[in-house]
Amino acid sequence: MGSMQTPEEKIIEVARRLFVENGYHKTNMSAIAAAAGINRPTLHYYYRTKEKMFQAVFGSLVTSFLPRIQLIFCEETPFMEKIEKVIDAYMHIFCENPALPRFILDEARRDMPHLIYTIQSLHLEGYMEDVLDVIRKEMEAGHIRTVPVSVLFVTFYSQLVFPFLSKPIILSVFYHQEEDFLRFLADWKLNFLRQIRCLLDICE
Repeated sequence: MGSMQTPEEKIIEVARRLFVENGYHKTNMSAIAAAAGINRPTLHYYYRTKEKMFQAVFGSLVTSFLPRIQLIFCEETPFMEKIEKVIDAYMHIFCENPALPRFILDEARRDMPHLIYTIQSLHLEGYMEDVLDVIRKEMEAGHIRTVPVSVLFVTFYSQLVFPFLSKPIILSVFYHQEEDFLRFLADWKLNFLRQIRCLLDICE
C-alpha cells in the first residue's frame, strides 16, 4: 500500500496542475487553496507568496528531468548515443506531463525575464552550462560539425516539442487513438535522429 501524500506534496501537485493549465498570472493562491481542500492561512504556512509557490512547482517539474539530462551528457558514450538517451528522457516526461511543453513556451512568451529569474533563483542554469560545455568540447575535438549552438538548440527542441504541441491535430488528421500517437513518436524519433546526424555530419 503506497504512502499517503503529505499536505505539502498535495499542494504542489494541485498547484502544478493549475499553473500548467492556466499559467502564472491566471492562477491565484485562493484557487490553489480551494483545489487542495485547505484554507488560505494553511497554504500561506507552506508558501507565503505565489512567487514562492511557482518556484516550488517549476523546480519540481524541471528537476524531474534536468539532472538526468546532465548525467547523460557526462557519460563516456558516443555523442549520438547521448542524444538518443536525451530524446527518450524528454519524451518520457512529456508523455507523463503532456501540457508541460506548452506551459514552458507560454511562460517564456508571457514573461521571459520572470522565467529567467525563476531559473536563476533555483540555481538551475548550471545544468545547461554543463551540457553546453560537453557540446562545445565535442565540436572542438572534431567529433561533430561545428555549428552555432543556437542552431543546434532550435533544431533539437523544435523537433522534440512540436509533436506534443500538435498532438490534437496529429490525432485528428492522421490517427485516432493514444496508441497510434505513441507509435508515431517511435517513428518520429528515428527521423529526429537522422536530422541531428545530418546537421552535425555524423555518419551512421
